[in-house]
Amino acid sequence: MIKIVNYGSGNIQAILNIYKQLNIECLVASTPEELLGVTKLILPGVGAFDETMEQLIKSGFKKELDFLVLEKKIPVIGICVGMQILAKRSDEGELNGLGYINAEVKKFDSTKFTKKPHLPHMGWNSIEPTKPHKIFENIDIEKGFYFLHTYYFSCNSIEDRLASTDYGGKYSSAVNHENVFGMQFHPEKSHSNGVKLFENFAKL
Repeated sequence: MIKIVNYGSGNIQAILNIYKQLNIECLVASTPEELLGVTKLILPGVGAFDETMEQLIKSGFKKELDFLVLEKKIPVIGICVGMQILAKRSDEGELNGLGYINAEVKKFDSTKFTKKPHLPHMGWNSIEPTKPHKIFENIDIEKGFYFLHTYYFSCNSIEDRLASTDYGGKYSSAVNHENVFGMQFHPEKSHSNGVKLFENFAKL
């Protein structure tokens, strides 16, 4: 059973609508107890790093997620800020991230941009897969996905990079370490590519 972690952040209804369209069962978990029976996890995210971590801790989800992801190896996908909190830390805040991936979140260097506005990185952009993976099957990589962010994910191990995107230089726009996945873009706002990505995640 796919479950979306509702800790007060993210486009939950949009994701639910996609899975309904795909005729794939997906539920929202608003308490740690409602994660019972989960086989795949989705961490949505809109907002700031520290605020998102505070919500996750306050809601009681963090301890249960640590158990499910690190010990039971349940596949999890983090979206936008939901991806960024998978890292150890962020330039945006002071709190520790979940640390599921050996990475840091950094702010874009605006001096590297030649066109304005520099930030946030907003709109459609292509991705470049750095290794083959089923999660990108039948994805139009040139069309890409919809992005909206000011900070980027920096992997300490290149092996964890699943795809890169060029915005003032290449950065990790998708990551994967064992059962942990992160997408900097918003698949729920990315039309057919986003629908296909959620379908592929369900089939993993």
